[in-house]
Amino acid sequence: MSGDNATNMLLFHPPSKKPQLMNPIILAYVGDAVFELLIRQYLISLPNQKSHHIHREATKFVSAKGQKKILDRWQPHLTEEEADIVRRGRNAKSGTPPKNADLADYRLATALESLVGYLYYEGRITRLNELIAIAIGDPEKQ
Repeated sequence: MSGDNATNMLLFHPPSKKPQLMNPIILAYVGDAVFELLIRQYLISLPNQKSHHIHREATKFVSAKGQKKILDRWQPHLTEEEADIVRRGRNAKSGTPPKNADLADYRLATALESLVGYLYYEGRITRLNELIAIAIGDPEKQ
């Protein structure tokens, strides 16, 4: 597994397999948590935030519909390897989507979460930060 020391501190229990060999649904499971944490950290970094406002804003990013929009923004910036992980995540069988999510949006959200989980386990924190900057529209960090 590649990565820097900061990444190693984040991995309390590294996976038993290389990220390339992991089921995309498992990557999405971890990616969901990592993505939500990154979005929450971003929102908390903004000045004068109230908890109800942070929650409302976070929902715009972490909902299936929001993640689909973010993945659309990421597509032109993805490497071939990242695009392959996205494709695998999109095509993975993950059961039934939540009642409030469109099936197509849900699959694309799973694809985004698979990529985030993959990059996290690969230790590519800098790349994750670049993609989050694209997601939030921060040109200084892109």
